[in-house]
Amino acid sequence: MGFFSFMTQEIAIDLGTANTIIICDDKIVVDEPSIVALDRRTEKMVAIGEKARQMQGKTHDNLRTIRPLRDGVIADFNAAEQMIRGMIKMINKKPRLFPPSLRMVICIPSGSTEVEMRAVRDSSEHAGGRDVYMIYEPMAAAIGIGIDVEAPEGNMVVDIGGGTTEIAVISLGGIVTNKSIRIAGDDLTADIQEYMRHQHNIKIGERTAEDIKIHVGSALSELEEPPTDFRVQGPNQMTALPIEIPVSYQEIAHCLEKSISKIEIAILSALEQTPPELYADIVNRGIYLAGGGALLRGLDKRLMNKLNIPFHIAEDPLRAVARGTGVALKNVNNYSFLMR
Repeated sequence: MGFFSFMTQEIAIDLGTANTIIICDDKIVVDEPSIVALDRRTEKMVAIGEKARQMQGKTHDNLRTIRPLRDGVIADFNAAEQMIRGMIKMINKKPRLFPPSLRMVICIPSGSTEVEMRAVRDSSEHAGGRDVYMIYEPMAAAIGIGIDVEAPEGNMVVDIGGGTTEIAVISLGGIVTNKSIRIAGDDLTADIQEYMRHQHNIKIGERTAEDIKIHVGSALSELEEPPTDFRVQGPNQMTALPIEIPVSYQEIAHCLEKSISKIEIAILSALEQTPPELYADIVNRGIYLAGGGALLRGLDKRLMNKLNIPFHIAEDPLRAVARGTGVALKNVNNYSFLMR
């Protein structure tokens, strides 16, 4: 089969609830929101990624925007397959006589059931993957941060993504204890929507709530470098007249309190199940934060005060998982923890 080897293209995909990143030849070639816009009558794909995100919440009757992944797993099989296929098309701009056969490494949440793993594998095979390998997200995040995962020492990774928060203790190339909870970026966004409705009587969409989270999101009510207030415009719920409200980071810290404490509890329960030898390693080394949730202001400080263990934020937390998946792609034959 040596003759056909030049036809094989190797790609690593971080299929996230919020963003999908594809790495090919050590470069990030696609980094787009995981959203597709479909035509209701024909079910054809109209737009994908950033274009579809701009349509979100602004569509008419014949269009609908879907996020094919919910809580880190595939919720809409057809849309997911179209999205993977469309994103792979973005890499190969020029038309080919034979489409290349793809070897892929895809990451999945560590709490995935057999059925969910099957859905990911089927979608990617339908989208043209010939060899599909899977890797657990916290494992990929650890490799992306630069931890030596094969070493006999404990490392703890907390990956706060869009749909799930993955907490895992890794040693000797395997996951020792893992905890996957479905409280993550999306839930924080939903909390903000709810809070604005209750507190200020203002209706906001998912995109605006996401913007609030990015601009003034915080885990602590006292920050050393506070961000400026974010102005929100929207309809008053009682009168339907437009109102504008400045939102401060203290308010957001207050409204995210519940969800963040759930993440704290999950980290604690993962530490409880950790064998004492590895626990000692973790206390010395600290815990690594990855994923978009790691960018929340003051989160590392808050967790540090709560658990008395140092927390380190990965250098590019949004892409740590994707980078790790890219490294795993190069070492497909050496890494024993990749699943077929």
